[in-house]
Amino acid sequence: MSLKEYVRAMGRGPSRGRSLTQAEAQDAMAQILAGTAAPEAVGALLMLMRYRGETPEELAGFTLALRASLPAWRGPAPALDWPSFAAGRTRGLPWFLLSARLLAEAGMPVLLHGWNSHQGVAASVTAALPHAGIARACSLDEAATRVAERGIAYISLADYAPRGLDLLKLRDVLGLRSAMNTVLRLTNPAGAPAAVQGVFHPPYLALQSEAALLLGLESSCVIKGGGGEFERNPGKAVPLSGIVAGALRDDTAPALLGETHARLADGPELPAAPEALAALWSGAARDSFAEAIVTGTAALALLTAGRAATAAQADAEASRLWAARST
Repeated sequence: MSLKEYVRAMGRGPSRGRSLTQAEAQDAMAQILAGTAAPEAVGALLMLMRYRGETPEELAGFTLALRASLPAWRGPAPALDWPSFAAGRTRGLPWFLLSARLLAEAGMPVLLHGWNSHQGVAASVTAALPHAGIARACSLDEAATRVAERGIAYISLADYAPRGLDLLKLRDVLGLRSAMNTVLRLTNPAGAPAAVQGVFHPPYLALQSEAALLLGLESSCVIKGGGGEFERNPGKAVPLSGIVAGALRDDTAPALLGETHARLADGPELPAAPEALAALWSGAARDSFAEAIVTGTAALALLTAGRAATAAQADAEASRLWAARST
């Protein structure tokens, strides 16, 4: 069907309108990516989906179409897919980058990918990469090479799915987020068997997990993190969504430092400058809250990838890895 038929199906009113099937959503996104759909119809479809509420089937269909448009990943799949699509209005430093590096150095390859809007200097993921010891790749081929050689790489959405970035930026035109914010977290461009994902709005915890289940992901963990990143607040109990052994997860990770209720941006005492990442890693600076962010986030990733059987074991292993890191 043409895109206007999908718009008609969704927008026929409260009693007659309906959501798209997974196959319809996949076809609609394929048309959008191919450039054969009128821009007015694209905006109408995305906003109708926003108004009605995205379904797991729609998100899965959109994701499959986007994946089909990407270059093939060449080389072994990383152990972990780590999308980063948070905004930065209330964020501090991206301590989670050190968590990803910690896992990579422990033999658990990680692909970081994303695009971040409205970020200040402190929250900027791309500005922090060199201070976290993580290389940025400019293509999926380069990312595959770096992951194979170093165990970790970051690639920007602009470099692996520029059309996806165009659709994400429609928020500037339409004034509201769209399903693309979730789809890009689900894309998993390297085909990793496990994924960690952050959300900002709690209702997306289950929605994102259900869509990932439809996509056949083996294991995932979705949390409400700072600004929408996968980053654990050690001062709060953290509800866990996602997938374990082919079934939806519903669990909670306990607070690591007691219930402090401090925001992630407010907890660390180190200056909010990218250089603090390197200082914490090297041991030149100490900060118990920042270290707990790093090890606590890494622990959830270890649990997700099956490198620990329980949350307590994962926390202990992450602390051991931190103590033994190469400085």
